Amino acid sequence: MSDFSQILGIETSCDETAAAIVVSGQTVRSSVVSSQIELHARFGGVVPEIASRAHVELLTPVVAQAVVEAGMENSDVHAVAATYGPGLIGSLLVGVSAAKALALVWDVPFVGVNHLEGHLYAAFLEEPSLELPLMVLLVSGGHTMLVNMKGPGDYEIIGSTVDDAAGEAYDKVARYLGLGYPGGPIIDELANEGDPTAIDFPRAMRNDGYDFSFSGLKTSVVNHVRKHPDVDAADVAASFQEAVSDVLVAKARRAAKEYGSKGICIGGGVAANSRLREAVLDACVEDGIQGFLPSRAMCTDNAAMIAAAGWYRLHSDGPSRIDLGANPSLSL
Repeated sequence: MSDFSQILGIETSCDETAAAIVVSGQTVRSSVVSSQIELHARFGGVVPEIASRAHVELLTPVVAQAVVEAGMENSDVHAVAATYGPGLIGSLLVGVSAAKALALVWDVPFVGVNHLEGHLYAAFLEEPSLELPLMVLLVSGGHTMLVNMKGPGDYEIIGSTVDDAAGEAYDKVARYLGLGYPGGPIIDELANEGDPTAIDFPRAMRNDGYDFSFSGLKTSVVNHVRKHPDVDAADVAASFQEAVSDVLVAKARRAAKEYGSKGICIGGGVAANSRLREAVLDACVEDGIQGFLPSRAMCTDNAAMIAAAGWYRLHSDGPSRIDLGANPSLSL
């Protein structure tokens, strides 16, 4: 098994072209991410066709850079891991096809990785000593879920979104307010200037089960701004952000207690949100459990987490079949 310690990870599930070299599932030797934000900004969201074409152009130089930055040669790579779902089908196909080609040329194993599982392992790259079981709050543009992580490969989804994901709500609110794309970082920054108690936005399903709903909150923001066109955008941003964080943290805390979790960990793009990070840590201190926040670089899509998850998958299940296809609706 030690022969398969140095893994090249490839991530192209959405609009980030990423490659990384990770050793033994824990040590990041390199992590390169090429963002397409500027390509999609004028459209107010990710355009799948543009994303996949950009991946085709960017992936080869990104992989080459990851190998060089790791101080390695191509022959030093022991296996190639790539995201095969969920995500945009065109984008996924670029990464999966490239990973298979490299694995065949280099005569090393190919490992297909679930993008969501990758986010679960992001925290362990920075804190290998995290104790399980953990309650993982996975929040991104496409997903909002609570995962009871009992061990490597042993997960239980106890709650997910019934409509908009948290990140999707951020983007839609930012678009309505004319703030630009992507919405998350812009609202986060603007909220620093506003009053989070200025507007009492609804907290849908806050005390009801573990599923999430954010479409009503988004509609409430739109209706409030229509009724009060002179409202301070910073107050709207801060109050909206407070409502999202309140619901996410309340459910994560309750779930951690019910399932006997030793801590709460967050992952996904929205996990970079400053208010959410602060609220999670405060809650964990209050509840006497460990709280872990991956660095912002590890919250957003990256290939280091894919390489880490790939290492665990390779050692538990062996290589993936070379005819493994991309699966845009893959579940955890």
